[in-house]
Amino acid sequence: MTEFKTGILDNRNRGCAADFVRTKVKPGSRLSIVSAYFTSSAYGCLRSNLDSAGSTRLLFGEPRFLSVVEADSLIPPAFKLTDDGLTLVEQLRQRLTAKHCADWIRRSVEVRSIRTVGLLHGKMIHVNDGAREHVLVGSSNFTVSGLGISDRPNIELNLVVDSDRDRHDLLAWFDEIWSDQKLTIDVKDEVLQRLAQLGAHNSPESIYQLTLYHLFQDYLSDRSENELLEASSFTETAVWQMLYPFQRDGARAVLAKLARYGGCVLADSVGLGKTLTALAVIKWYELRNDRVLVLCPKKLRENWTEYLSSNNSELNPLRQDRLSYTVLSHTDLGRTSGRVGDIDLSRINWGGFDLIVIDESHAFRNATGGRYQKLLNEVIRAGRPTQVLMLSATPVNNDLADLKAQLDLIAKDRPDAFQAIGAPNLSVLIGQARQRFKTWSNAGGRDASALIASLPPAFNKLLDGISIARSRKHIERHYPDTLDAIGNFPVREKPISMSPGIDMASEFPAFDTINTIISGLKLALYNPFTFVRLQHRARYDARDNRTVGFDQANRERYLIAMMKVGFLKRLESSVNSFGVTMQRMVDRIDARLATLDEFELQGNSITADVVLLTDEPDGDEELEAAFEVGGRLKYDLRHIDVADWRAALKEDRARVAELAAAAMAVNPSRDAKLERLKALVRDKAEAPSRNRNGTPNHKLILFTAYSDTARYLYRELEPFARAAGLHVGLVTGDGSAASIGRARFQDVLANFAPHSKKRAGMRDMPEEEIDLLIATDCISEGQNLQDADLLVNVDIHWNPVRLIQRFGRIDRIGSQAQTVRMVNFWPTEDLNRYLNLKGRVESRMALVDLSATGDDNFLANAQEAVEGETHWRDEQLRRLQSEVFDLEDAHEGISLAEFSLEEFRADL
Repeated sequence: MTEFKTGILDNRNRGCAADFVRTKVKPGSRLSIVSAYFTSSAYGCLRSNLDSAGSTRLLFGEPRFLSVVEADSLIPPAFKLTDDGLTLVEQLRQRLTAKHCADWIRRSVEVRSIRTVGLLHGKMIHVNDGAREHVLVGSSNFTVSGLGISDRPNIELNLVVDSDRDRHDLLAWFDEIWSDQKLTIDVKDEVLQRLAQLGAHNSPESIYQLTLYHLFQDYLSDRSENELLEASSFTETAVWQMLYPFQRDGARAVLAKLARYGGCVLADSVGLGKTLTALAVIKWYELRNDRVLVLCPKKLRENWTEYLSSNNSELNPLRQDRLSYTVLSHTDLGRTSGRVGDIDLSRINWGGFDLIVIDESHAFRNATGGRYQKLLNEVIRAGRPTQVLMLSATPVNNDLADLKAQLDLIAKDRPDAFQAIGAPNLSVLIGQARQRFKTWSNAGGRDASALIASLPPAFNKLLDGISIARSRKHIERHYPDTLDAIGNFPVREKPISMSPGIDMASEFPAFDTINTIISGLKLALYNPFTFVRLQHRARYDARDNRTVGFDQANRERYLIAMMKVGFLKRLESSVNSFGVTMQRMVDRIDARLATLDEFELQGNSITADVVLLTDEPDGDEELEAAFEVGGRLKYDLRHIDVADWRAALKEDRARVAELAAAAMAVNPSRDAKLERLKALVRDKAEAPSRNRNGTPNHKLILFTAYSDTARYLYRELEPFARAAGLHVGLVTGDGSAASIGRARFQDVLANFAPHSKKRAGMRDMPEEEIDLLIATDCISEGQNLQDADLLVNVDIHWNPVRLIQRFGRIDRIGSQAQTVRMVNFWPTEDLNRYLNLKGRVESRMALVDLSATGDDNFLANAQEAVEGETHWRDEQLRRLQSEVFDLEDAHEGISLAEFSLEEFRADL
């Protein structure tokens, strides 16, 4: 017989409680056990001993609440019959073990439970082997961990009782409680029922559902809380009535995450209506008298203002909801004066908002930028508690630093903000994830599932917790009734690629020749720092230097690089836009030369300041970001070598003037792209596609990045299309036009997409429709234009995300079109040659928004990051020659949808 060297059994260095059972239980022994838990797994480990016992009394120290037995979590602790942390083999054996345990209980065990919560906390194993009594008292429950027979046993404190009197008294104590009908109740039948469930054959589906229940109990809790929402007047609002079922579920989830975590990223796939979902969330907050601020790119401002109560027009489908949120542009964060509509920026209370909705939130991925810092410190952290809703469909392609910057806005820059999701320190967690992301990225295969598997589980849980990212496939799988009622997504046809060239007379230089000329420009207009005399340079270099590696010389250098990229983009858009841009540059140089002449004419006797930047870039977000970093610095001409600066300016002027003259010579009759566009319009007029109901569809959208190009195309195509029987509309960020109806933004869109915009029944609207819409990216997001089935990219945005967003205007649920198609105009027929040229241009400058890395070796890291970003963009552009894909399916990138568990929640 084994004797213990000590009376203490702690499952560690002094023996385990299971050894007490093994050594003291003899055939025919009588057992009396008190425990909060008893598991079938513990029985399985001690089966030979327990089966040999003559009889066993098992007293549970917790009351019974066994009203529902379908789910483990609804069973009280006393009836916890399975152990956590079992190995796979042990789990597979659990069914057989449960059967054996039930046979044992049925044969020789009595089971009772305490009726009152918290009344009995003691644990005891009393053994009477027929010759003498043995007792163990302490903290061990009758589980594998409590008894010390698991790989990771609990550290317990148990004492072997060595006094005959105490052993006898403990049995008497047990008998008193056991026999008191007011204290205890027989629960043997309930335990046997539960064991029967464990021993039963369960279908894979039932096991799957039970697993989902355990994983998503918080989600079910949120769903029950949403009953308050359903019972309120919120469900009677116009915006709620407009939502499809999947959008309503999205709005509910957003509200739950905002309440739980203070923020949410809504990253549903393009075309699923993120804007409308966000408007529903905004209405909920306004019903609570909360103040809401919407921050959006300047070009998208009209998408949000059209729903405000101030727009009391029939074209506003939400006018009855009287929405009154404030709309400002991202760039307004950098302003301290001026007005936006009726808003005085010098007096606005930035800290007075309860909810901030950030459209295109990826624009705030540079944590060191001035706008970001103002948003964080003066808007989100200042004043009243502010919740943050971000809208973004942009995948993560190169690094997780930009994602951290956005998460910090939700966390209000507090590292411990997400402890409730299992992330005790956000900075540490992101650091670990970034390192694994980099390893995955460098591996070459870029398989998203491999990355997900390698990332810290807490990181995956965090992103799932604060984001909602559903795909078209998700909607098709889980909302078939919705699709049956309103129509499925249209079928995407293979894109058509066109490369008509520039000049039908073949007199204008080739694209790569123009690139060589542009590369040779000094653009001294944007580089005055080079001409500042040495003794004065410190004054201009002392400006905000928070960004590592960005002194004023580098700021202006990157600004110039971006300007050159912008020139090439203009040429890709249209030769007319390129000519206008070059002439505008000539005029700016002339104005600067005139300033220098006046300064010298005054004999240097007065102070004359020049501002590096005098106007905003047109529709180019990356160039706009470069201006924010490199521009708006005043120079005192007394500090500059004016003669050298004048010489450089004149050299630039001569070359730019030549480019302007060459471009202006390509009139509309020689414009190869314009001629090809006319052919597309003619084909749509003469041989239209057919909708699902058989009606002809003449509608197409021409998208361009630049308002110069849009106005040029409208001017040239409007009479041509009208002659072919098609009406034309134009929408840009700075004006609209139309051949029928009112030339206002909303009117033009309603007349182009009367079905999507529900024009029927509106007053003072024309009977005819616009069939050709020419637009800039001011409508590349947030607009339902699925009356059309053909979209033409007049220019290829270097970021493929924008192309997918454009296509999302017509590739939407509820479209009447059977198929939709994209036509892409490429600058050259040889795509690889074009991408190599583009890559060389991009690799010569570090994308300004990558300055947020904060690494010591900034320039090297920025260059590496640019090359990674460029590679990803190029791969997606290659794909767009043969297919249109969802962003979450983009190769070599990763989207928030990869981390989403919405598929499983929907199954639950």
